[in-house]
Amino acid sequence: MNPHPDTMPAVAYRTSLPIDDPAGLEDLVQPVPEPGPHDLLVRVEAIAVNPVDYKVRQNADPGGAPRVLGWDAAGTVVAVGEQVTLFRPGDDVYYAGALDRPGANSRFHAVDERLVGPKPATLSFTEAAALPLTSLTAWEGLFERLGLRHGDLEQTGTLLVTAAAGGVGSIATQLARTLTGLTVVGTASRPESVEFARRMGAHHVIDHHRPLVEQLADVAPGGIDHVFGTAGTDRNLAAYAEALNPFGQIVAIDDFDTLEIGALKAKSISFHWEFMYTRSMFRTPDQATQHRILAQVARLVDAGLITTTATRDLGPINSANLREAHRLLESGTAIGKTTLTGWALEAKARPAAGSARGL
Repeated sequence: MNPHPDTMPAVAYRTSLPIDDPAGLEDLVQPVPEPGPHDLLVRVEAIAVNPVDYKVRQNADPGGAPRVLGWDAAGTVVAVGEQVTLFRPGDDVYYAGALDRPGANSRFHAVDERLVGPKPATLSFTEAAALPLTSLTAWEGLFERLGLRHGDLEQTGTLLVTAAAGGVGSIATQLARTLTGLTVVGTASRPESVEFARRMGAHHVIDHHRPLVEQLADVAPGGIDHVFGTAGTDRNLAAYAEALNPFGQIVAIDDFDTLEIGALKAKSISFHWEFMYTRSMFRTPDQATQHRILAQVARLVDAGLITTTATRDLGPINSANLREAHRLLESGTAIGKTTLTGWALEAKARPAAGSARGL
């Protein structure tokens, strides 16, 4: 007998609606997916919510067909595809997955093993679910796009991380503080977010609602060398161009329509994009790099060098709680990561006969 039923509870949306509309996210029962050759079938125990969830919900109308969101999950492998080599049933895992496949807001989820890491042993499923998407984004941004050398504590300079109390900002701050010798300057505006950014490892915290150049001159009189832009890159670009030293670098993850990039020419400042779905979306040959990054982050967590950024758990995974999570993120006031744990709406379904390969 397979260790899972043939149907499962899931949360999906059918059309782009405001999040206060009860139909904005709905509870559904769907078939349990069949894992492909490189896939794991994961029993999802906890999820986290990211801005990508509400951005997709707002801007990608599925035209009445249910679409499941969710790109942060932790759970247990229950079945594997025929070409899987990295995991086996019973392994606890965490991952962000792929934007162009169904998300993890479902009891069971199929995900390519090359995008999955072993769950940190010292964390609960809830604590682990907060980490994958932001850890991958921060790691790729810092060590691939900006080219910082992880583990080189003699590497000097100053890194500015905007919205350092947010999901990506809080893990980027931790990684930079732990794995480099850089001075980390974070931005935050409220007392509670300033305190959180400092707890994540920022040496200095400045207010992103006030002019940046003067504040940066106070805390980094020698100028800054790198910017990790999580928000406001377009409106802050002139300030970055002034504050950055010659040959400085910017990596950005936020969305905007235009950017006055010419302001960077005089100092030969480099601009980079970071989009952690690029590898999965384009099926690049190095997709397994994300497996290795998540495994390394798990080791750092278990060594006590990195901590979870989970700050608020809204209870079981269902449409009402997910609507509240989306509402919180849309408000722009969330600190760290918002999670949901467990399932209140388990599907009443009979066990499937041969619904997954690899068993």
